[in-house]
Amino acid sequence: MIADRNIICIASNWWYDPTSKHHVMKLLAERNRVIWVNYHGSRRPRVAVADARAIAGKLRQVVRGPRRVADNIIVVTPLVIPLPASRAAQRLNKTLLTRQIRAVLRTLPAAPVQLWSFAPDVHYLAGRFDEECLVYYCVDEFSEFAGYDKAAILRAEAELACRADLTITTSQSLYDAKRGLCDNTVLVTHGVDFDHFASASTLSVPSDIADLPRPIVGFWGMIQDWVDLDLIARVARARPEWSIVLIGESLVETGALAAQPNVHLLGRRPYARLPAYAAGFDVGMIPFRVNELTRAVNPIKLREYLAAGLPVVSTPLPEVEAYREWARIARSPGDFVMECQRAVTSSTPRAADARREAMRKETWRAKVEQISGHVEKVLRGAPLTTTP
Repeated sequence: MIADRNIICIASNWWYDPTSKHHVMKLLAERNRVIWVNYHGSRRPRVAVADARAIAGKLRQVVRGPRRVADNIIVVTPLVIPLPASRAAQRLNKTLLTRQIRAVLRTLPAAPVQLWSFAPDVHYLAGRFDEECLVYYCVDEFSEFAGYDKAAILRAEAELACRADLTITTSQSLYDAKRGLCDNTVLVTHGVDFDHFASASTLSVPSDIADLPRPIVGFWGMIQDWVDLDLIARVARARPEWSIVLIGESLVETGALAAQPNVHLLGRRPYARLPAYAAGFDVGMIPFRVNELTRAVNPIKLREYLAAGLPVVSTPLPEVEAYREWARIARSPGDFVMECQRAVTSSTPRAADARREAMRKETWRAKVEQISGHVEKVLRGAPLTTTP
């Protein structure tokens, strides 16, 4: 694994629920020092209560200054201007970000610097830290997110990838879309916190779902516009005797769904408790709309459900299709109901063990070792095997 580096990580909020960024950087921090930058300049804020709250939270983080959250991880929330289409804002952000990151970098022991960006639009930081390499870690088709300036994001991303020494993509769709932007583009799919989720078989079911009618069809994750709430409501109406449990913060209107008597919106629950909830689920569902955004998605929850031993039912996302041996694909709302029914009636302890075992080698540590190998080849100037 990469070692003895100072890694600047441009990412989303450290205090969000764990994502690929958190898993990768926590492992790299075992042998390196990480400056995690809570970057929030990719989208112009809307006149909305949620954005007002987010801005207030960011300003509080800015005022608090850098915070050490682990032995080798310092989190800094920089003051930036969230106007991604404005060249003037880019110039100002370049100055602001550079100064704030350099100030933290000076507090660390001298070591080679690497710049890793999970954001697509910080091309202006390339070369600002005398970094030995720039890594663009592409986990989404950012130009398709609601509220993003598509043209501005695509221009900025193309420039970032062009300047990157290595671009990592996490789905076949992203690899196909980005490989022309950077000579060294690789596909490394997401991993799973295997031991964490495999512990589901040993845990007690949380009290807030323990007494719900079975089967329980469950979901965890952010409830955003890519989650098909109409599909979930269809399942709830078709099987009123089932319990539908959704875990996660909701950023869309869920009133119509909450009106279904057998739907239970629990809100956020700690990551540490998710395996216990998995112990109470009979099916893990991935009810995503299928569009240009989600065709590029590689849902981490797929591997988490499987590592917990759960049968999975999903809409036809390309990256889930690759796991057809372990996941059921539903191509219509009616199919989704039927596949959930089949998953409930056909699951056995042996099948659950097989699902868990299939995920044993897909750990985040294995993925970080793979990524580290690519980075080390780039540093040596060795050729990469870029085809998936």
